Amino acid sequence: MPDTWVAGVDGCKGGWVAVLRNLNDPDSPELHLFSTFAGLLTFKPELTVIAVDMPIGLPDRIGPNGRGPEKAARGHLGMRQSSVFTVPSRTAVYEDDYRQACETSLETSEPPKKVSKQCFYLFPKIREIDALMTPDVEERVYEVHPELAFWRLNGEAEMSLPKKVKSRANGPGLDQRRDLLVSKGLSGNFLDHPPPKGCGRDDLLDAAANSLIAERIFKEEAEPFPKDFQRDGKGLRMAIWA
Repeated sequence: MPDTWVAGVDGCKGGWVAVLRNLNDPDSPELHLFSTFAGLLTFKPELTVIAVDMPIGLPDRIGPNGRGPEKAARGHLGMRQSSVFTVPSRTAVYEDDYRQACETSLETSEPPKKVSKQCFYLFPKIREIDALMTPDVEERVYEVHPELAFWRLNGEAEMSLPKKVKSRANGPGLDQRRDLLVSKGLSGNFLDHPPPKGCGRDDLLDAAANSLIAERIFKEEAEPFPKDFQRDGKGLRMAIWA
């Protein structure tokens, strides 16, 4: 039986941290740091499913319900819903200046909304993926969100402790997520290994959670949020999977 490799990916300061898992040998996860997302697409052995925490599919205009996936995910996250940022239109995402991004977002949303600073800082990575995505590529690249992943792994209940407090890593919250991942079969030694430079402990744990969702996607056990997702002007689905 040929090996099947899946990846859970999270953006980090150093690029993209990925937890790679061979589903035929699940006890041997690998941690890789990629400088570009394209590196994941050309990695050998080929990654059958890549589950990445980054918006995929950008509408030309944003309506009252937002892009769609954000509202669908927030409805399940309770106290953790603030971790899901509101993504603006594609033209706003392609603005390099924050003030101009807000102006463009106001012009392409109804009701008019500006861009949060947290989301603006993600724009370079959103653009990096958007430049690579096609309907063919999306056959193995899926948008996920760590807190929705933890919700799914936690019996469809949001985590009781925050991952960050005042933008700083929250040890107890990270420990809680680490313990949940161990209960789902991931190696505690692997999760406790110091992450590479440019990657935080929270990035590693998020990528690990995403790798479990990648496995669910491969096994056709995951579902999109929202279920009746729409597609953008490039034909890309706009859905978060868990």
